[in-house]
Amino acid sequence: MIRANDPNLRTWVPIPENSDFPIQNLPLGIIKRAEVHHVAMRIGDHVLDLAILNKSGLLGVDFVDEVFLSDSINLCISLGKDMMRDLRNRVSRLLDDKHDDLRQDVDLRESCLFHISKVEVCMPIKIGNYTDFYSSREHAFNVGSMFRDPANALPPNWLHIPIGYHGRASSIVLSGTPIHRPKGQSKAPNEELPSFGPSKQLDFELEMAFVTCKSNPLGTTISTDEAEEYIFGMVLFNDWSARDIQSWEYAPLGPFLGKNFASTISAWVVNLDALKPFRVEGPVQDPKPLPYLHFKDTHNYDIELEVLLESPRFNPSRISHSNYKYMYWNMVQQLTHHASNGCNIQVGDLYASGTISGPIKDSFGSMLELTWRGAEPIKMPDGTERKFVNDHDKIYMRGFAKNEQVRIGFGELVTEVLPAK
Repeated sequence: MIRANDPNLRTWVPIPENSDFPIQNLPLGIIKRAEVHHVAMRIGDHVLDLAILNKSGLLGVDFVDEVFLSDSINLCISLGKDMMRDLRNRVSRLLDDKHDDLRQDVDLRESCLFHISKVEVCMPIKIGNYTDFYSSREHAFNVGSMFRDPANALPPNWLHIPIGYHGRASSIVLSGTPIHRPKGQSKAPNEELPSFGPSKQLDFELEMAFVTCKSNPLGTTISTDEAEEYIFGMVLFNDWSARDIQSWEYAPLGPFLGKNFASTISAWVVNLDALKPFRVEGPVQDPKPLPYLHFKDTHNYDIELEVLLESPRFNPSRISHSNYKYMYWNMVQQLTHHASNGCNIQVGDLYASGTISGPIKDSFGSMLELTWRGAEPIKMPDGTERKFVNDHDKIYMRGFAKNEQVRIGFGELVTEVLPAK
């Protein structure tokens, strides 16, 4: 039993109703105060500065100062899952309403516990490598149906391997960072020659991503039994796409300028341990994968996901409601396949799920699907329509897992689209 997961725990820190961050969550992130970055944990509408708390001795473990005096969580999570589990358990004890060590030390409490409005929340990880998978069967089928014969919508290898591609780590930005509409080459079917200019088909992709906390030497592999020891936690992820640029450049190679201009992640990395109560069976995999992709136990998660669109003319309006449990290929299979050729996994790598779509239209995870390539525009609250994302639209993504006892969430992922430069 992971103590921090105890649904009966209560904290002396005020927690708003339906907060994503109860004491059972305690995700890791980076805050900045007075131009100094520290590793922190989120609880309710407050953040707990672990660098200050560590110096007090109340954690009960001698962490090297540099672990928390950092502008990323990379060094912290590299200590391993056992150490991170112990850290989360120790912090949960200090925040438990049955313990007063931190609550009664007013000076210490005021030096390490801050309302979220009093700090700057920063990019949580230094991303060395970024891979994007294509692991939702519904999404792959929808896209294949649009661009190929629906009878052969899935690529012939799709049911045998977790398809993915290596993306651009440097253009991944934090929630709240606006992005500019990308420019590039595109060619409409009725045009003789391509043209260059701002994308006319800018799209979001509803995804989640996991962060690795362990490395393997180049030339070695990772089994499905070992894979979870490499996975620290998860974030929400919006993998922006310029569909017109993408469709023109897609043959014969894969994603390039239509994808590398921006992706957005949420600020708080939720420990995989916190999501353990929400594990569920995944879809039946037929045909059965090759033996190296066989796995034990359950590795899908019941995480509710939604996308909202806001413009200067109307408030956020929900346009998609999906769930991470729909993923055909799970995280351990994705990571195992990634390293099956000897690829060396590194601490702080980011692995995105690919667009997460469900079985009905309202659960599709992109505008491409929701509007069926623009043929079925979405009605907005002000009477306008959307085929794709307009300038000055804001896209919100939210995700949480919930049962009768506790709710574990990821916070809000939001990005505004600015005109092309």
